[in-house]
Amino acid sequence: MREHPRPGWVRWPNTIEDAEGPGPIAYGADYNPEQWPRETWKDDVRLMRQAGVNIVSLGIFSWARLQPTEDSWDLGWLDEVMDLLHDNGIAVDLATATASPPPWLTTKHPEILPVTHTGATVWPGSRQHWRPTSPVFRRYAMGLVETMARRYADHPALAAWHVSNELGCHNVYDYSDDAAAAFRQWLRARYGTLDVLNHAWGTAFWSQHYSDWVQILPPRLAAANPNPTQQLDFKRFSSDALKDYLSAEREILHRVTPDVPVTTNFMVMDGAKGLDYADWTTEVDFVSNDHYVVTGDRALDELSYSANLTSGMADGRRWFLMEHSTSAVNWRPTNPAKLDRAMVRDSLTHVAHGADAVCFFQWRQSAAGAEKYHSAMVPHAGEDSEMFRSVRALGRHLQDLAPVSGSRRKPARAAILFDQESWWAAEQDSHPNASLDYRAEGLDWYTAFLDLGVQVDVLPTSRSFDEYDVVVAPVLHLVPSVMRDRLVRFVERGGHLVTTYFSGIVDENDHVWLGGHPGALRDLLGIRIEEFGPLLDGEQVALDDGRAGTLWTDRIAVTSEDTEVLASYRSGPQAGRPAITRRVLERGSATYVSTQLGPAGIAPVLATVLQAAEVESALPAALRGRVELAIRIDGASEFWFLINRTDDPVDLGELGGISDALLSTPAAAPGTTSLPGRGVAVLARG
Repeated sequence: MREHPRPGWVRWPNTIEDAEGPGPIAYGADYNPEQWPRETWKDDVRLMRQAGVNIVSLGIFSWARLQPTEDSWDLGWLDEVMDLLHDNGIAVDLATATASPPPWLTTKHPEILPVTHTGATVWPGSRQHWRPTSPVFRRYAMGLVETMARRYADHPALAAWHVSNELGCHNVYDYSDDAAAAFRQWLRARYGTLDVLNHAWGTAFWSQHYSDWVQILPPRLAAANPNPTQQLDFKRFSSDALKDYLSAEREILHRVTPDVPVTTNFMVMDGAKGLDYADWTTEVDFVSNDHYVVTGDRALDELSYSANLTSGMADGRRWFLMEHSTSAVNWRPTNPAKLDRAMVRDSLTHVAHGADAVCFFQWRQSAAGAEKYHSAMVPHAGEDSEMFRSVRALGRHLQDLAPVSGSRRKPARAAILFDQESWWAAEQDSHPNASLDYRAEGLDWYTAFLDLGVQVDVLPTSRSFDEYDVVVAPVLHLVPSVMRDRLVRFVERGGHLVTTYFSGIVDENDHVWLGGHPGALRDLLGIRIEEFGPLLDGEQVALDDGRAGTLWTDRIAVTSEDTEVLASYRSGPQAGRPAITRRVLERGSATYVSTQLGPAGIAPVLATVLQAAEVESALPAALRGRVELAIRIDGASEFWFLINRTDDPVDLGELGGISDALLSTPAAAPGTTSLPGRGVAVLARG
């Protein structure tokens, strides 16, 4: 390997706390040269230079190529690729290659294969077919990590380490005997004694009392619904087991290469709920995320919500978008291509919320394999294609945005709380309504903020929300006493809280707070609910202000003279009873919404709360709802990202012309104030 200094543009911090000044925004993709003949490699780097690519993730699924047999290694090809990339000014986020074990390993040690809750073995033939708690798998995987770290410790192309890949994407829940043994150890650490565990799990119900630790199993297929606290603890354990695996790889990398930062790619997106990423952030040197747009009318809102939440997990510091798609994906029943300008808009929306890297899966579209119809930077059509021309254009846009790199997200005055354990607990079985969708309710509130043109941060509940004026906590189902006290203090200090149906119901053990719902929040809200009123799919109830509610109603009694009724039910089983209440304290307030209103129905409630908190939109009235505003800040300088949420042009009007913007895409004509559909403008204000 050649001895050159590492590329000067690589400015990623070694710790999350570090912050550095502006530098190039990282741009690239997963690169899989092992899928292609050697003569393609030089063509790849030629096109990378054309596109402005300055970093690639390498070696992600290369274990079988790197270690063809247990006793042989073949790293020469990777040396060659690393040298080639470095010679062309392209840095490497080098994977540890542990994501998928090779056939020789699973043949020799089938005991590393995961087991489903029904007892079926998850066989090789795809990816991630390994148990997070398997000692055998760890022995081989850590040997590979040690080999990779020592081999490339001093390679000048090495910019960062990429632990495994999308940990838990396919193996988050393993019910094997290895998992059972590790689960028992985890429970011992959490509870200490069986008496404490039996109380926490409520094992007096259905004769489940445990008299020996060996009796405890993962929640495998059972005759009826498994113990709910056992299910919740198994979710906690499974997230912790993969976090522990991440830490094991990281410790080797830090020991061998202490100056090279370590990350792994999260999957903060709709539907990915198995892992408590907010709890993982202390295990990496910088936060990375993979995101793929959902289908439907609010795909862009979900993208923004997920990017915003990733920023919240990164504490507002810059983060790395490790994967998204240039166009179509391959795993849905129907996989439409993205519309014109959507790829650039999607990329810049992540940047608006703090990403200082924009990367894709993958560089060159595969000719074979399960993802051959997944889009890439270089499509099947090759460089003479609209896709590659768009890829080159995005590279130029990111170069123009170099002054933004290193800046932080400017905190908003309002926040939506995201609680992983409430997501887990609220959607378990044997509940009042199986159609409840925790994340969808949070997205409804986020869309309502966007529709009103008001900036909002999405924060994990583990982060402080004391400095915000408005906090929305949708379906905050699991509320330990510590969280209850935090919310009470927030309102007593003058904050304005909004929460919804099925909130405050259980404690950390999934035990109901007795005395009437909403349990932990009952006194703060000044209401009492004796019974839930879930609605059937398709059923609606009318409110007296003309709105309609779905999914849920509550039988609410007002218990405090400080609590006012903002809206009542006009139809349905709760007709004449309160639907939305607000308790006003000396300076703060606590609002409760007992039904699913959707973004349009939420907006009036939200407007009332924002007005009380004196939180206003920074956008002119004509742009509210049509344009998303996100702001990054660097000292006295602000960077305003204006993202057209519509397919039609919008006139920026009072914000002035965009021809002098730091960036406008498509490029603005001199003197114009019009932002095309799916367009983005970035204004530098200081």
